[in-house]
Amino acid sequence: MLRTAVELNYTTKEESLARYAKALSHPVRIRILNFLDKQACCFTGELTEEIPLAQSTISQHLKELKDAGLIQGDVMPPRVKYCINQKAWAEAKKIFVSFFDK
Repeated sequence: MLRTAVELNYTTKEESLARYAKALSHPVRIRILNFLDKQACCFTGELTEEIPLAQSTISQHLKELKDAGLIQGDVMPPRVKYCINQKAWAEAKKIFVSFFDK
């Protein structure tokens, strides 16, 4: 019998780990995070100079990272400034360390 996610009663930690793992599951997202880690913040245009992909592709990856909470974006029309969400980043590190140290 197949069970739904509700029936499996995932812990908050399991759900967070899965959300962060999904966000980190593409090399472009890893590169974006590495770039942001070296900067205080940056704009999408700076990322397209650093990563030779279309702005729309970079924007899709930024959306995944933002949806996972790993980055935050401040709208400064007509641009968006992105930074690592330090609180979520620390939580992700803690959750991954805990998971791999079992």
